[in-house]
Amino acid sequence: MNLKPIKSEKDYQNALQRLHVIFDAPSESKLGDEAEILSMLIENYENEHYPIEAPDPIEAIKIRMEELNLRQKDLIGIIGGKSRVSEILNRKKKLTVDMIRELERLLDISASVLVINYDLVKK
Repeated sequence: MNLKPIKSEKDYQNALQRLHVIFDAPSESKLGDEAEILSMLIENYENEHYPIEAPDPIEAIKIRMEELNLRQKDLIGIIGGKSRVSEILNRKKKLTVDMIRELERLLDISASVLVINYDLVKK
């Protein structure tokens, strides 16, 4: 095991290649330990150099709806009538605090995702 911090893109690529080779090693082996440590080093490098921004709230709603096989009409009564649901999903109207609470409950999306970079309208 010759592990070292990942400090450059070249180190990162080498680490990915090595992990690919040892990925299926048994967890209770030296190679398994190396794979686990290498995964942590790679994750740390990626978090620092390739950060993932928080999702857009409306995109998060649409993605979760797709995952749950929900359609726009399934949100009627949850965030308003047919036209209000359409306005929200087309970004013509903003989510209210009450809508966010209901969407958090129904879609199991953290309220923090729904309010990030989003102006709330009080109902």
